[in-house]
Amino acid sequence: MGDPAVLAADLIAEGAPVAIGLDLPLGLPRAWAAARPEPGFPDFLRALPENPAFLQVSESLDTVSPARPFYPARGLRGMTRAAHAAALGMAGPEHLSRLCDRATAERPAGAPVFWTLGANQSGKAAIAAWRDWIGPALAAGAPLRLWPFEGPLAALLRPGVAVLAETYPAEAMRQLGIRFPGSKRAQAARRAAAPALRAAMARLRVVPVPALAAAIDGGLGADAAGEDRVDSLLGLLCVVSVLDGTRPDFIPADPWVRRWEGWVLGQTALPRPPPPPA
Repeated sequence: MGDPAVLAADLIAEGAPVAIGLDLPLGLPRAWAAARPEPGFPDFLRALPENPAFLQVSESLDTVSPARPFYPARGLRGMTRAAHAAALGMAGPEHLSRLCDRATAERPAGAPVFWTLGANQSGKAAIAAWRDWIGPALAAGAPLRLWPFEGPLAALLRPGVAVLAETYPAEAMRQLGIRFPGSKRAQAARRAAAPALRAAMARLRVVPVPALAAAIDGGLGADAAGEDRVDSLLGLLCVVSVLDGTRPDFIPADPWVRRWEGWVLGQTALPRPPPPPA
């Protein structure tokens, strides 16, 4: 794909409205954001290039703070999300999560934004995208708009602008009615899911070019990037389903979601309530 800033600029230059789904967090948890001076997440990102220390991952809890919340850089004995939350001054680990990170009746929970270790984490993707592309682009006045912070998707789409929206493969799978017989990290599972993927594309009137059709039928490759390819396809189909009205452009009527936490495109299920205290 190359430099995402170049890709976005090239797409904008084609003259049509542009919507880009990103498999990474666009938003920050309300328990952290409550102490921030900015009015919302887009303004925070715009100022982020002036605060590079925020994105440095802490090796240990000794250096974790609201000003440097990402953790851990590597596995450590006794490492827990409860200790991470405590180091950030939060009352418990549930406060590390945004509303859209929590489990729903339709899918399991996603990882908290600030967590950077293991397969179930999204912190490293957030750091890379915010540091290397979105923050500098917004600071430089690039024509990017962030859904849902700046309004509904259709209202933001216009020529000369790229709208960025968060997608989540586990959510997109449920939206599209796709199941993998086993882990989607395995080529065999991806190959077995090819008919369901092709059927979802047909329902959305998405016609794959021959190379993509062949790749889907072959499980999107035998290498480790096969999972990334299928996640990209799921995210793309999620964006298409909202653009053509198959899925609603739902945004909870929660001011924290709309200003700071963000939401997952196409998600309509509200999270399960957190468990009662022990």
